[in-house]
Amino acid sequence: MTIASSARRDLIVSGQPVTSPLKDVRTLSRKMVGHFVEHIVPCRTLPGEAINGDITTITRTCLELAVSMLDGSDGPERTQKLRTAAEGWAREGIPIDTIHHAVHEGFKLGFDLVLADATAADFDSIKSASRRLLEILDTITATVSHAYVKELRAVVSDHHTAAHTLTSALLGGNSTSTMARECGIEIAESYWILAVAIPAHPEEHNPRLDAKVVARRKLRRIQAELAKKYTGNALSLLSVDGGTILLPATLVPNEDLDALIDELSRAAQVPITATVVTAPTSRIPGATDQAHELLDMVQRLQYARGLYRFDQLAMEYQLTRPGPGLEWLRTILAPLDEHPELLETLQRHFSHNLTRRRTAQALHVHTNTVDYRLKRIGQLTGFDPTKLSGIWHLRAALIARGYPQHTTDTTSRPALDQPTRTRP
Repeated sequence: MTIASSARRDLIVSGQPVTSPLKDVRTLSRKMVGHFVEHIVPCRTLPGEAINGDITTITRTCLELAVSMLDGSDGPERTQKLRTAAEGWAREGIPIDTIHHAVHEGFKLGFDLVLADATAADFDSIKSASRRLLEILDTITATVSHAYVKELRAVVSDHHTAAHTLTSALLGGNSTSTMARECGIEIAESYWILAVAIPAHPEEHNPRLDAKVVARRKLRRIQAELAKKYTGNALSLLSVDGGTILLPATLVPNEDLDALIDELSRAAQVPITATVVTAPTSRIPGATDQAHELLDMVQRLQYARGLYRFDQLAMEYQLTRPGPGLEWLRTILAPLDEHPELLETLQRHFSHNLTRRRTAQALHVHTNTVDYRLKRIGQLTGFDPTKLSGIWHLRAALIARGYPQHTTDTTSRPALDQPTRTRP
């Protein structure tokens, strides 16, 4: 008689195999996950996609593994699933104590089901089942811990990988051909330099969720999208809030850059804003500074999300250079300081391309209210926001107002080859 058949025959409770209450793993796993969310505090802080995806799937895998081992089979393919899942959790920053809490809570629930109909006559079977369950728990805990720690070490070491080192060197102006050979990454002659701002995911503001886990998952999705599209040719230094991406100019057409930002936004599930300049490799540090300066300007002026090139921002860029003209422009909107609703209306009106209806919708007021406020702005400033000359001066004043003197005292930079806005 084989060990497996002996195990199956020994583990009988109330005339049924001990695994009978555990056979419907799909239904039982859903019930268990609901219990985790309700009773295990760390699980409540996980984003919905983790609960409905990873946690539910791996709970089912653990149940399948437990059933197979209780029946006398080792289930190696399920152990591998568990190992792969643990690696993913480590990459995404899901706390290991949350994982272990869920596993142990699941075992308690499963054992309660096994004991539900047991009688004194089942003592020997229950004793054998308990011993087997402890062996299964040991297998699952050891598998998860080993895979999690191994992957976590690899993730930490990613900060010192060749791509990270080369990216830092390019941004710092310290790259050499020797370094490129050692890293195994070919350095392009010129690059698109994208300065990227990544807003918080809505779930980062949910007090019931772990904001750090949500943010790391967001960043991981962006990095995975870059890796999928450019297979190692995209160099980046990114945090959960943004950073810099370098793309070889000969690899990525100018007209594809807008679609890239859209794709990264979809992957991150947030609207990403970016600016782009292009420069030869030797001038990447200065170009990176300029790209981020443009990005700062876009954010200060509350422009819509998307990708912006230098030619789209040339007027704004020039208006923020220090000088007497900038100082005079700052004074135009001074009369609105005591009327914040008028200043907000003006800002919204420009950001919505001077469309009264959209401005009214953004402010949650009637279009007549917008008309009244625009008229009042003209009376106070002396520049009519419905006339071309007034529009130009008021727009320039808003741009200048967004830049205090100390932010515009920048050193001059050499002219860069800038990408031209793609037009149909």
